[in-house]
Amino acid sequence: MCGIVGYVGSRDAVPLLLEGLHRLEYRGYDSAGVAVAGAGLRVAKTAGRVADLRRVVPADMAGTVGIAHTRWATHGEPNDRNAHPHTSGGIAIVHNGVFENSDRLRAQLLAQGVTLTSDTDSEVLAHLVARSDKATLEDAVREALSQVEGTYGVIVMDADRPGELVAARRGSPVVLGVGEHEMLVASDVSALVRFTQQVIYLDDDELATVTADGYRTSTMDARSTTKSPTSIDVATAEYELGEHPDFMYKEMSEQPEAVDRCLRGRLDHRFQSARLGGVNLSPQDYQRIRRVKLLGCGSAYYAGQVGAGLVEELARIPADAEPASEFRYRNPVVDPDTLYVAISQSGETLDTLAAVQELKRKGGHVIGVVNAVGSTIARECGSGIFLHAGPEVSVAATKSFTTMAVALAMLALDLGRVRDLSITEGRRVVAGLAELPATIAKILGAEQEIADIARKYARAQHMFFLGRVRGWPVAREGAQKLKEISYLHAEAYQSAELKHGPLALINPEMPSVVVVPDDELLSKNISTIEEIKARGGPVIAVTDADLPPGLATDVIRIPKAHDALAPITLSVPLQLFAYHLARALDRDIDRPRNLAKSVTVE
Repeated sequence: MCGIVGYVGSRDAVPLLLEGLHRLEYRGYDSAGVAVAGAGLRVAKTAGRVADLRRVVPADMAGTVGIAHTRWATHGEPNDRNAHPHTSGGIAIVHNGVFENSDRLRAQLLAQGVTLTSDTDSEVLAHLVARSDKATLEDAVREALSQVEGTYGVIVMDADRPGELVAARRGSPVVLGVGEHEMLVASDVSALVRFTQQVIYLDDDELATVTADGYRTSTMDARSTTKSPTSIDVATAEYELGEHPDFMYKEMSEQPEAVDRCLRGRLDHRFQSARLGGVNLSPQDYQRIRRVKLLGCGSAYYAGQVGAGLVEELARIPADAEPASEFRYRNPVVDPDTLYVAISQSGETLDTLAAVQELKRKGGHVIGVVNAVGSTIARECGSGIFLHAGPEVSVAATKSFTTMAVALAMLALDLGRVRDLSITEGRRVVAGLAELPATIAKILGAEQEIADIARKYARAQHMFFLGRVRGWPVAREGAQKLKEISYLHAEAYQSAELKHGPLALINPEMPSVVVVPDDELLSKNISTIEEIKARGGPVIAVTDADLPPGLATDVIRIPKAHDALAPITLSVPLQLFAYHLARALDRDIDRPRNLAKSVTVE
């Protein structure tokens, strides 16, 4: 969840490192630091953000080799001394991940007379490397890492050997950037795109030694590995705000284009199905599937719930979604006739990656639904559906959630057409998918009306989000958005369960957002609203139906979509609702407190 950057070459490293940190700031931001090697080791670090770091970096701090870090705290509060890089003598390290045995290692180091200057787990690595008697930095890092347990993406620098960096990964991403007589290392390609389009992804338990003129990679047991650079097709401008006030607003606005890219070339108008060649499953393979299990975390999990409903509705195959973080810890029964789907925007979500690895170990067939090409989950799965949503920087998922749901709708359609879904109904679904970009654009065009409603509820302390069947995952995702960017307490509940206890909380100060699709359950949802009104609770109805006048306190009405696709369109106004409520409260929308974009720790 932290951001790491390294540089070795002929240019002054500090400006490049600070630029890389700026682009990684969404990954972690409670403190930041930079270290360069040249005439000795120089370090500058501070609690706060990259802008705060820029102010404390001395004007004369320079060197052609350096490492830098933005931190998301796991061990030790955010302050100057817990900020990275951590040092021991001439050794400096930056670390993303968690050393689970750090308490024991810290005790050992203290017993050996080592002075520890931070409360972090990461500092132990600097001392372990510094105390190694190995002849090379690579071997010293390898020896040190053999003593730690847990996850890491690390870069290590030695001021006495200033021409090289050593990087390693286990469970936390590390990417090398290949330049002209210079090399970069980062935890995400976003830090590299301004400097190179040629990258190398390290695998778990792999190390890389990089110099200005090249790199070599090897395993933890010192076996050489072969890595060739691949090209990344990402423009620097995709990581720029342009005229937008923040990245969440930019990314919400990009949803029509993102959905269009996700659909492009994948709708089969001849057979009224979907073309998903990356899934690598034949019609015969589809026929053998008896269940679909979708795994994700946070918004990816809620997208999985949308997908499970679509699979059952269109393909008539039992399906369910589960948090990936829970799945691997309950010793799951892995069925060879089940299709497992791992969903992750970054492709690096540690809990989801671990679930994928557990499934593979037990012989399960798992495909990925991932936005980041070249990411670990994409490579582990080897097959699946890329979202093509474009980079998503804001912590709050918007276009990634929408494209996840669209990708899963296409998977459900493909499964259904192989099985029992008629060509007539397939045609309706294909038409509905093709209309989604225009429909989403119309919803975004009604932003001002949604903003006006959102601002009315900015003083609320608590809020219910209610939905049933198709509306239930929409309510969950809506509550998630509001919580994470506004800090307002929001609870999602199945509409039919409201009367089984939570109705006791309804009062004039407790607004309820009710998701009301125009489907066979419309009358049931209207009854839910009546129950809330009878107890004095304000109601914000989010609907594609024509509701009776005066039914709800406020109505957010959107264009009608195909019934099965309604969860996709109904989610978009809830993004706008959360966004404008948070703006009314003057929240830092792109960087909500305590959160990070890519969750690579447990």
